[in-house]
Amino acid sequence: MFDISQTLHHFSIIALPFFLGITCHEVAHGYVSYLLGDPTAKQAGRLTLNPLKHLDPVGTLTLLLTQLIGWAKPVPIHPGYYKDYRRGILLVSLAGPLANFGVMLFFALVLKLILVFGAVPGSTSSEYIMPALANIAVAGIFINAILGTFNLLPIPPLDGSKILACLLPALWAKRFMELERYGFFILLILAFTGGLRLILSPVSLFVQNSIIKPLL
Repeated sequence: MFDISQTLHHFSIIALPFFLGITCHEVAHGYVSYLLGDPTAKQAGRLTLNPLKHLDPVGTLTLLLTQLIGWAKPVPIHPGYYKDYRRGILLVSLAGPLANFGVMLFFALVLKLILVFGAVPGSTSSEYIMPALANIAVAGIFINAILGTFNLLPIPPLDGSKILACLLPALWAKRFMELERYGFFILLILAFTGGLRLILSPVSLFVQNSIIKPLL
């Protein structure tokens, strides 16, 4: 049964890590494209850390419903500005997931600092504030590990599909990217049938054992 209070409580924990993650993801795409000579994202006002510039209503709603995945509005790029089309697409596509892994490490550092300073005895903040912040930091680690890995899946239009297309022969790449028209429906089916959770659960297990436990 759908419990709205539990869902809102869960969302209050994951909101900051999720919005920071998707914002950094899109800004990374746009900034790398800008470095490669493409001013499109800058002209569109998308090289900003203001999450409102990047939110996608459907992506946010999907996060609420699945409590697993969501997405932002894709940042606009114009590959025609790149000197080397394939190299440009490859670098821009890699930038988003790598940004998520960077945010993941940031939250790992935050968690470590919270655990160190939250151990001060007799501190009111230790009793009330630190546990809440620790929950957000842990969520930040998991969410950004998931976002980075999710976007590396070779399902159009995810970044992983573009990376794979850059590595395939031109004819194969063209045929592969024709799947993009079905990509959104494939992702929704995977999300609501539990397929995505199955695919991404090893990532959660790795994060739990290799990042969270060593910090605690």
